Amino acid sequence: MTEAPHPDRADSTPATQEAPAAPRAGVITLAATPIGNVADASRRLCAGLAEADLIAAEDTRRLLNLAQRLGIHVAGRVIAFHEHNERERAGELIEAARAGQRVLMVSDAGMPSVSDPGYRLVTAAAQAGVPVTVAPGPSAVLTALALSGLASDRFCFEGFLPRKPGEQRRALEQLAGEERTMVFFESPRRVHATLEVMAEVLGAGRQAAMCRELTKTYEEVRRATLGELAAATAAGALGEIVLVVAGGQSVQADPRDAARQALALADAGQRLKTAAAEVARQSGLRPNEVYRAALALRDERAQD
Repeated sequence: MTEAPHPDRADSTPATQEAPAAPRAGVITLAATPIGNVADASRRLCAGLAEADLIAAEDTRRLLNLAQRLGIHVAGRVIAFHEHNERERAGELIEAARAGQRVLMVSDAGMPSVSDPGYRLVTAAAQAGVPVTVAPGPSAVLTALALSGLASDRFCFEGFLPRKPGEQRRALEQLAGEERTMVFFESPRRVHATLEVMAEVLGAGRQAAMCRELTKTYEEVRRATLGELAAATAAGALGEIVLVVAGGQSVQADPRDAARQALALADAGQRLKTAAAEVARQSGLRPNEVYRAALALRDERAQD
């Protein structure tokens, strides 16, 4: 039996079917840009910068600076495309593609639409029947995951956690039972406080990695527990940071124990359904399962 070609292998597609590096007319291309090392710019990104008729950039000055460092003359029109004008500007890019122009969209670093502008454009283009393609390249998420030394077969990307302390804690509480490796972006100003809350909610002994200044001259990866990383950042941190946190261990919760917790919350004044949902979120059980078990346990107690 012949093994099917793997989609990530370079030899899985015959060379005769290889698409051209230059952007295609009537197509919107989302192109990844370097996350630190300009040498990581792909051939397709370079061709797009040189040949696109319209380039939408998260920051036009950074885009032109990148082109200059790559030795590329940008002949096409360059417009700003960021989170504050994405909805309005998406229509302009779609109409340009419809008119047969070669349209390129880039963010400041990494892949557009991944914690960056772009997904609204893709959604609008799909609804309008305008083709969209991607010129793959650097990704802070995948780079950090590969360097973390943590399980990479299953992972989830959580972007930036909420800034408000209460909302941040609630978001982490919802992730406490997550078994997949988790990847977060965080600013150097907030990383210490975030790691402290992570250590409290997820456990100070949870393994993690703090990846800083990826692909740059002073790239650094610290692999330690959340508690140790919190202590290590007490004096502050510099640079762009990605946090990679190990998933939790799979523990099969006992529905009857969960039912007892739900009934205790109900006795304290909560509605039983609300209490069951809260306990279910913490235990990993289904809310209906906890609710039914709580009703059964309450009936048993009533009969005693």
